[in-house]
Amino acid sequence: MNTTLQTNKTKKLCFTAVCAALACAGTFVAVPLPIGYFNLGDIFVLCSAWCLGPVWGAAAAGVGTALADILMGYVTYAPATLIIKALVAVAAYTVFAHLAPKNAALGKELPFRILAAVAGEIIMVGGYFLFEALIMGFGTGALASVPGNCLQAVCGVIGAVLLSTALTANKAAKQFIGMH
Repeated sequence: MNTTLQTNKTKKLCFTAVCAALACAGTFVAVPLPIGYFNLGDIFVLCSAWCLGPVWGAAAAGVGTALADILMGYVTYAPATLIIKALVAVAAYTVFAHLAPKNAALGKELPFRILAAVAGEIIMVGGYFLFEALIMGFGTGALASVPGNCLQAVCGVIGAVLLSTALTANKAAKQFIGMH
């Protein structure tokens, strides 16, 4: 196998592991909100998608956040989280890749990144609603989590857009953006 190709695959695998670890660790950082709490995990879910693409980004997002669920004792949620967060990453990448102009100047891609993040977070809110409706019923249990998940989504969008903007402005970090 070509050593350059092997080196690129190794770099991508290592960066995927770093993104999964950041998503996992970020999920542990909980900031109380008036309704529920916000954790940093969604920031890394979205940034993983934009940095790694749909396949590796989905792997980092799903595995990292599902591992956090397991480590925090929410084992019942881990399979759903794996799927939901992977789908969030795929959606965020796909929307951004199809809407953003190629080689857009810094700041010109901002509206597309926001739209992509919102699309991904809609999947997060809807995915957890459906999962909780299956385990708790469509009544108050599933509905009660929607406002908190919406607030989590808003914070995730803002944080991911800010972080990705900072990364794209940094020459050293720019090499990791768009590794796919």
